Amino acid sequence: MTATASAPAVRHFLRFDDFTREEVEHVLSRAAVIKDRFKRYQCYQPLVDRTLAMVFEKASTRTRVSFEAGMYQLGGSVIHLTTGDSQLGRSEPIEDTARVISRMVDIVMIRTFGQEKIVRFAAHSRVPVINGLTNEFHPCQVLADILTFVEHRGPIAGRTVAWIGDANNMAYTWLQAARLLGFRVNVSTPPGYALQPELAPAGDHFRTFTSPAEAACGADLVTTDVWASMGFEAENQARRSAFAGWQVNAELMRQARPDALFMHCLPAHRGEEVAAEVLDGPQSVAWDEAENRLHAQKALLEFLLLGRNVK
Repeated sequence: MTATASAPAVRHFLRFDDFTREEVEHVLSRAAVIKDRFKRYQCYQPLVDRTLAMVFEKASTRTRVSFEAGMYQLGGSVIHLTTGDSQLGRSEPIEDTARVISRMVDIVMIRTFGQEKIVRFAAHSRVPVINGLTNEFHPCQVLADILTFVEHRGPIAGRTVAWIGDANNMAYTWLQAARLLGFRVNVSTPPGYALQPELAPAGDHFRTFTSPAEAACGADLVTTDVWASMGFEAENQARRSAFAGWQVNAELMRQARPDALFMHCLPAHRGEEVAAEVLDGPQSVAWDEAENRLHAQKALLEFLLLGRNVK
């Protein structure tokens, strides 16, 4: 008998660095093409008869709308599940749920709490799995953020990003992107909220600063997030006190380059992590950034389902 070639390994996007630099650059370039077609009302539906299952354990606005609209625009269909109407919220092992769902759909997006859950699901899935957000990482958001930076300022390699605030899933994903794509992140967090070494291995792709002004000095991009991410709401009052000096305001933005951009993954709390004058000001690209979730994720869906054999 003639030996048959083994099936190619299923690709997942659970962390930003699950892709190579070349693959990320391909997805970004495809996102620009897909966005241009969208803006010119050109129909592009390469995913006809493909189905995306979206599983939500955490609430969502931008993630749900961008993935659902994006999959429909690409010609596919969507199934929306929550822990309340699926076995994920009951007693069935994650591994068994993955085995079943992945026999019925073509790709899965999961938005959940611990990264370990999505890793276990992916290990038993026959189809690609996308991390729509976990406590540890948010790769789809940073993919859209980098697309936005490239649109406004060109390549991000060699640039400096200032992360001001909580060492959360966004911060850790920015560090992965910096190592992969060749830029640097200046991180400033309040005492007691520093980066965890197991999620931020040492390297020359980032530096930490006690002063947010020092972190922002000379930055090409200043970015932040809410002081209490989902799952940490019980710490709201303590965090407001600890983070009071880490607001991105006009004074802080003046420490960055004159043409520096401001980003926020949203939702934003004006008067807390960002001043209204910055979020709604001329340096802010937060609304372009939010829209680019749609275009970046369409390119991601295309890549995971069709590879590079696209036009």
